[in-house]
Amino acid sequence: MEHILELAEKNQREAWEVIRKTDVMNIWKSVGAEINLVGSLNMGLLVKNRDVDFHIYSSPLTPAGSFMAMAKLAENPFVKRITYNNLLDTEEACIEWHAWYEDPENGAWKMDMIHILKHSRYDGYFEKMAERIKAVLTEETRKAILRLKYETPDTEYCMGVEYYQAVLRDGVRTYAEFENWRRQHPVTGIVEWMP
Repeated sequence: MEHILELAEKNQREAWEVIRKTDVMNIWKSVGAEINLVGSLNMGLLVKNRDVDFHIYSSPLTPAGSFMAMAKLAENPFVKRITYNNLLDTEEACIEWHAWYEDPENGAWKMDMIHILKHSRYDGYFEKMAERIKAVLTEETRKAILRLKYETPDTEYCMGVEYYQAVLRDGVRTYAEFENWRRQHPVTGIVEWMP
């Protein structure tokens, strides 16, 4: 377990360095948006999946305003690729951005930036979920989640909320139990769960 905790600490330090080097927080603020760190880094549960998640809020939310922020981010020479998905006409009311960052010191990272219409259905939902998870985490459940994340093969996609539900709600502790749990709880769409 010690090597998993060391990897988690190292990757979390590097993730914060990527946030600092890209100035992503100030870039979004400069276009009048509110930006919040969400996901595993926010909860201290990032271990090997090198990605950082942000939810960003604006009203009004327009592609033009969103592109303005991303144009500033793209000026960073370590941002190598960016993808865009316009979901404004869906229940999620958002623009999905993914940016791949690479530098010799911090390696390759992905930044997921979900630009959400303020006051829409998911405004603040995942921030609230993260706060609730942090409030109920114990050292034992934190280690169980980190171990499951570490043991999940890189080729297998899992949403973070799957780990949290399995461990915190249903008492899963081993990867074999997690595999069985996933078969019994298939994910379809956005998982709306709070501890």
